[in-house]
Amino acid sequence: MQPRRPALATAVLAAVLLSGCAQDDVPSPAEPAPSITEAAPSITKPQAVAPLPTESGAPLPAAIGPVPVQRADAALKARGPAPVALDIAGTDISVKVVDVGIDENDAMEIPDSFWEAGWYRYGPAPGAAAGNAVLAAHVDSLTEVMPFAQLKDVPVGTIVTVSLEDGRSLSYRVSDVRNVPKATLDGSAIFARDGDHQLKVITCGGEWLPDEGDYEDNVVLTALPL
Repeated sequence: MQPRRPALATAVLAAVLLSGCAQDDVPSPAEPAPSITEAAPSITKPQAVAPLPTESGAPLPAAIGPVPVQRADAALKARGPAPVALDIAGTDISVKVVDVGIDENDAMEIPDSFWEAGWYRYGPAPGAAAGNAVLAAHVDSLTEVMPFAQLKDVPVGTIVTVSLEDGRSLSYRVSDVRNVPKATLDGSAIFARDGDHQLKVITCGGEWLPDEGDYEDNVVLTALPL
C-alpha cells in the first residue's frame, strides 16, 4: 500500500485517504453514501500519487482488495462506538484508529500516516454482535518498514486491544495470521456483516510484483473477542 505522507514516518483488505475521525452521522457531500450492490468495488491505486520506493527500491502499492458496500445510513445507525486505538501485544503496533470510507475510485480509504489504521466505517464496529470489524494500514515507508510489517509474525494467542470512543477497551485473542494471495482473496468473507463477530487487521505482504506495481499478498490477522 502506498504512503501519501512519507514524512510521517498495507494486504484484506483490506485494507484504505482520510485525515482524522469522521464525526458526522452521514458522509459529507464530497463522499456520497455508497448504495447496496452485489458488486464489490476494488481498492485501487490512486492515480494522482506516484509510486514510492521500498527499502529495496521497489514502489509501494495501494491495493488491498474488494470492498462490499451498504447504505451508509443503515450501517452508521447500527455500528456502535467507533474504535480510536489499536494495540497488539508484543509488537510495535500501537496506533491510532480513524474512520475511513470509500474514495473517488470506489476504494477503501487508507490513512496517510503509518501510525494510524483505518476502520471501514460502513461495516461492523469492534464489539458488534455479528460480522467482521475491518482495520487496515500501510506496511512500508520510503526508507523503512513500519509497525504493520510485524503483522505477519504475530503469534496465535496474542492479545489485541481495541479502544473505543466511549472510553471502553475490548480484548481479542489472535486465532489466525496468514498471507492470502490478492488474486484469491474473498472480499465478501473478509467484510462479512453476519456470522460470529471477528476482528480483521490487514496490510500488504508477500513478494513485490514489479509488473503489477503491487504486493502479491495481503496479510490478514483474525482475532476473536474475549
